[in-house]
Amino acid sequence: MTKIDSLRRFLLPCITPPTNSTTVSFPGATTSTGASKKRLSTSLRDDIDVQDSASSSASSSEATSAAADYNLSAVTVPQRPSKTMVIGTIFGRRKGHVWFCVQHDRLSVKPILLLELSIATSQLVHEMGSGLVRVALECPTRPELKSCLLRSVPVWTMFCNGRKLGFAVRRSANEETRLMLKRLESMTVGAGVLPSGSGLGGSGESDTDEVMYMRANYEHVVGSSDSESFHLINPDANSAQELSIFLLRTSS
Repeated sequence: MTKIDSLRRFLLPCITPPTNSTTVSFPGATTSTGASKKRLSTSLRDDIDVQDSASSSASSSEATSAAADYNLSAVTVPQRPSKTMVIGTIFGRRKGHVWFCVQHDRLSVKPILLLELSIATSQLVHEMGSGLVRVALECPTRPELKSCLLRSVPVWTMFCNGRKLGFAVRRSANEETRLMLKRLESMTVGAGVLPSGSGLGGSGESDTDEVMYMRANYEHVVGSSDSESFHLINPDANSAQELSIFLLRTSS
């Protein structure tokens, strides 16, 4: 009996584990794991919700900021001047004065602008020899001229390289001018002389004198309703000559 009691005392715990440890260990562990998993999933879900909310708020603020920047830039950035390419022809008799003609293209015989300038042809040639020519045509903002197009102003005060040289008058193209433009329609860039007897005499000019001309591409810049300019595009990149004609409506 003593041996059996001894074997029972040593082997029974190995074959049948104590119920107390099972009851104490596993339920506690199970409860702890379940609580841990529950806390992890809840925390993860909450974190995701917080991140989504933060991301949504950031995106919303960025979109609002971008819209504000766009509206601000749309209000503060000034409108850029429009630029187009036109054909400009300067011509005049050797002993006469200069004309300036602007066409949309070389095939158009009806100029969009034709001005008779008071500067003599020989004087303009001399000014161009200096390498820099700036012709400014100014008109005051009179009530009767304030609402008309700038190119429709009939009379201008003329300045050449800062010196006042009389006036410029807007003209309508007559048959002789159209004939000259027809003869030059095959040319985009170039200079030359038309023979006498071409019928291109201006007011009080003799028809027996040769007509000098210079034709080129011009960049037409419209800055505003009171400012336009024509800038000669020189085909010779090495040449220092520059020619610009400005139309300005002044406040004085």
